[in-house]
Amino acid sequence: MALPPETPRDTLVTFLPHRLNRQPVVVRGLTADELWICAGLSGAAGFVLGLPLAWLTLSVAMVPTVIVAGIALGVFVGGGFLSAQKRGRPDTWLYRQLEWRLALRYPALAAHLGGQGLITRSGYWTTGRSADRGAP
Repeated sequence: MALPPETPRDTLVTFLPHRLNRQPVVVRGLTADELWICAGLSGAAGFVLGLPLAWLTLSVAMVPTVIVAGIALGVFVGGGFLSAQKRGRPDTWLYRQLEWRLALRYPALAAHLGGQGLITRSGYWTTGRSADRGAP
């Protein structure tokens, strides 16, 4: 499509910025989805640790206290660890890594969650050629 002669060329966006469709970083290098995963896992760990502690101290208030402390510790320690692991990798690396580990450890569950398309074979790859084939 030709531009009208009165339209200046520098007022048009001729490209899309590379990071336009990326999720924004929310806390400690984590996106919102990664933050929810980290907070959920650390909150569940805090719940599991808080139940026996509440039974030992005879205080039900220990459960939510340990959950909140676990989430805070999990977001700051786990967020730093995850951002270090993600550095220099594609945006979808964390999700593919989780799918791959799920497919290796629990193949029946991975089939229901969409991990059946991942390659989980390990071994040597060959080209189908050998040294004795094709030699005169």
